[in-house]
Amino acid sequence: MRAYLTKQGDEWDQIAFEQLGSEHLVDQLIAANPEHKTTVVFGVGIKLVLPELKASPKTSGPTPWRRVTSGPTV
Repeated sequence: MRAYLTKQGDEWDQIAFEQLGSEHLVDQLIAANPEHKTTVVFGVGIKLVLPELKASPKTSGPTPWRRVTSGPTV
C-alpha cells in the first residue's frame, strides 16, 4: 500500500486530487485514515495511507461537502 507524507497546509481534497487523481475520492482517502478524520488542515510529516481505489472517480458536479442539501429551489 502506498503512503503520503503531508506538507504544511495540505487538505483532504488537495491530497486526493494530487495523489489519487480526483478530489471526489476524498471519502476513500479519509476512510483509509480514520485516525485523522477530524483534521481539516494538516501539519508537516503526517503519514497517510493512500487507498486502493474502489471505483473510478466522479468527474462532474460539486464535491460532497459543497452540495446544497436543503433550501429554496428556483
